[in-house]
Amino acid sequence: MKAMIFAAGLGLRLRPLTDTLPKCLLQVAGKTLLEHVVDRLKRAGVEAIMINVHHLAHQIQSFVEQKKSFGLRVEFSYEAELLDTGGGLKKVSEFFKSGPLEEDFFAYNSDVYAEVDLNAMLAFHKSHQADATLAVSRRETSRYLRFDPQLRLVGRENRKTGQEILLVPDISFERLAFAGIHVLSSRIFNFMRTQAGRFSILDTYMEAVRQGATLVGYRIDGSLWADIGSPEKLDALRRQLEGGKLF
Repeated sequence: MKAMIFAAGLGLRLRPLTDTLPKCLLQVAGKTLLEHVVDRLKRAGVEAIMINVHHLAHQIQSFVEQKKSFGLRVEFSYEAELLDTGGGLKKVSEFFKSGPLEEDFFAYNSDVYAEVDLNAMLAFHKSHQADATLAVSRRETSRYLRFDPQLRLVGRENRKTGQEILLVPDISFERLAFAGIHVLSSRIFNFMRTQAGRFSILDTYMEAVRQGATLVGYRIDGSLWADIGSPEKLDALRRQLEGGKLF
């Protein structure tokens, strides 16, 4: 099985820490964020990983080499200009199409710390024959995904910009926050054909829903999860892990 790790971001909210260190190499509980992600992916059966890089890319590549690629096949996709999650994934589509037709794979943001059972998430994805399964939970944020009572994706909203999308009219929905962890079928690339350059994978998901694809939410409420979005959040996570406390 394969996985995509998104590690190309500038880490602007984490400055000054990320002025000299890419955010995926920040340490939590004695390991880098990247190591935590890779460890969890390995336990889910992942054998090959693609990592997109941009900011301080050489540091990430050198670190992976020092770790002997974690005993996995690891490749890098350098982005001279940032492509966001959708554009970054489309750029390496052949990496995920080279195996069996409609192979499933993980995609994982490197700036989140999560104690999520990826094997259970993969089983959920397969049982729903989904094109994409998104880890979600109920928490306060400015951006939400909208799901119907069967946890099928039906829209999104951004409270900062006022954007609201509901692709299935006259339906009740629940607002849930995305956790930055996906299980995808390689079918997802079919919905990127008209998208180019820099774009969010959430735009792809909206297009996929419009075309009748099956995208579902996987609830991780109660699981330890943290977005490492600022030095304060990083320090808070470190304190909680050191104290053995869960969120």
